[in-house]
Amino acid sequence: MLVDTFRVDSPFVTYTEETIESKYEYKTTDMVHEVTKEGKYEWIARPKSVTYQFSTKRALPKLGVMLVGWGGNNGSTLTAGIIANREGISWVTKDGVQHANYFGSLTQASTCRIGSFSGEEIYVPFKSLLPMVDPNDIVIGGWDISDMNLADAMERARVLDIDLQKQLRPLMQDMVPLPGIFDPDFIAANQGSRANNIIKGSKKEQMEKVIQDIRTFKAETKVDKVVVLWTANTERYSDVITGLNDTKENLFDSLENGEPEISPSTLFALACIHEGVPFINGSPQNTFVPGVIEYAIEKNCLIGGDDFKSGQTKMKSVLVDFLVGAGIKPTSIVSYNHLGNNDGMNLSAPQTFRSKEISKSNVVDDMVSSNSILYSPGEHPDHVIVIKYVPYVGDSKRAMDEYTSEIFMGGRNTISMHNTCEDSLLAAPLILDLVLLAELCTRIQFKADGEEKFHSFHPVAALLSYLTKAPLVPPGTPVVNALAKQRSMLENVMRACIGLAPENNMMLEYK
Repeated sequence: MLVDTFRVDSPFVTYTEETIESKYEYKTTDMVHEVTKEGKYEWIARPKSVTYQFSTKRALPKLGVMLVGWGGNNGSTLTAGIIANREGISWVTKDGVQHANYFGSLTQASTCRIGSFSGEEIYVPFKSLLPMVDPNDIVIGGWDISDMNLADAMERARVLDIDLQKQLRPLMQDMVPLPGIFDPDFIAANQGSRANNIIKGSKKEQMEKVIQDIRTFKAETKVDKVVVLWTANTERYSDVITGLNDTKENLFDSLENGEPEISPSTLFALACIHEGVPFINGSPQNTFVPGVIEYAIEKNCLIGGDDFKSGQTKMKSVLVDFLVGAGIKPTSIVSYNHLGNNDGMNLSAPQTFRSKEISKSNVVDDMVSSNSILYSPGEHPDHVIVIKYVPYVGDSKRAMDEYTSEIFMGGRNTISMHNTCEDSLLAAPLILDLVLLAELCTRIQFKADGEEKFHSFHPVAALLSYLTKAPLVPPGTPVVNALAKQRSMLENVMRACIGLAPENNMMLEYK
């Protein structure tokens, strides 16, 4: 049963006009190892509990979202989708009349279980757990290296149905991106023909222009908060070099000296951190070099990434988790993709493909390392990834995977999968979720027993891991790639904010 509204009735939850406050007992386990009488090491598991207090601001800001790469397939598709939903647009397709929706969005189209009644499970929309900005109220803008207006960019992308495009054109043709940062050393040479809308000057001057753009956007639109998200071209990996970008101080010295190894995405990240604006990287490059992370932590500014997890990689994070969890040993994973949009054209360059290859290949690491029965130290499945540019297929990316595993008594099991990923139609809802959840995180504070003051989450936003291929986590934090664990983390933190116990699926009340 799906219900729209609910109230938590608990002495540990307080609702005021300004906040929702809760106390939550967090049960965890301390691990130590001791020497036994026989002189052997033995691991000891010691259950413990910590009481946390959460405080969530209820007032919703007027939210502005600025996209880097606004005129690309993802940016134009998301903009069109928000407008279509806001205006209640319907359009005719060969299969009938289609109505605007937010399918594919975790926050807008999924539900969470909150309890049961008379043997029936009760679910609520994910977005109703905590006060969340309505996507229809978002003010959108951004940058692009192409000056094409958003209506023409939508037509160029060839993602949406023609009847929908015709209705949206009058609402999008006056939207024109701000000039972006173009550095041909970081993306494929084939992108040069699009680059007619460029921020000039040194790298420091480019960053300062981005800072001014954010301030101007905020002032002109009268938004209360801004979130910036990179959905532009995949860049090559930046070299992390001692003395250049390994610390905040070295990175800013390098910026002053105009060092060529500072990428455009890193410049955007620095500008956002300077302004206290959350910045999310939706591409696989290493935007967040150590100096950027240090700066974000110092300024307590939220950053998250890297790379949208929309199709093939999301399936991989589910399937490998299932196989390893079932005691089956994946030994070979081969992933082939071909796509025809501009992302595919940019990825045809070896240096940008390498960024994508890294973000896709690391997705199985934590699941493999979790089972030392199947894998000896250092052992890892053969994992090969191929991406080819085929213009004809456009935004309909084809993903083909083969998983070969060892099973009982030397047997072999092979699973082959074909997945047609409508690239931008899968990515656009993820962009929406990332910006809405990033904004929500800035309104949540908490403290543990013994702490005097409330504080925010760590600026490196591990809570966004469910939506990204290569989750950025705070230093010293384990990287979790298994999809179910990532969603559980996010859902259970939100449950804690309203005093609900974590969903454990024990169902002891029925045993």
